Amino acid sequence: MKKIIFIRHGRAEDPAPEISDFERSLTLKGKGISKLMARKLREKENSPGIMITSPAFRALETALIFAGEFGIEPENIILNSNLYYKMNFHYLPELLSLVSEDNDTITLYGHNPSFTEIADSLCKEGCDFMPKCGVIGISFNVRTWSEIRRNTGKIEYFLKPEKVL
Repeated sequence: MKKIIFIRHGRAEDPAPEISDFERSLTLKGKGISKLMARKLREKENSPGIMITSPAFRALETALIFAGEFGIEPENIILNSNLYYKMNFHYLPELLSLVSEDNDTITLYGHNPSFTEIADSLCKEGCDFMPKCGVIGISFNVRTWSEIRRNTGKIEYFLKPEKVL
């Protein structure tokens, strides 16, 4: 059994001419909701497994908040620029090939629309739009990461901030 947890970054600053999209930070509210969602995920999971994040600052901040809740050291978070620049369903196998088969769970921190589209493609039942700081856990009845295909996943949980607050 393998599991992918998708976490969309929390609420970020509005775009501004003096700050690139890549550099935008979480708002104070975004940080608070991320902390709350990390606690909710902890009720579902003992560990997030391998943590891989987009290096965009808002995604990295979200990953750091979740890591703190799980007692994971920041240096154990893997930065992968493709989660920002080219994440889509076709890149997913390449990303999964980087994960050892000894690991049964990975948590990805990134952005929409790619996270909603990928989760929707993976699940037999489809997947709703992922809100900011939404968390979706999808399990696969497979032994290796390379066996993951479209429509083979099962949603274990879909945590949305508006349902948790």
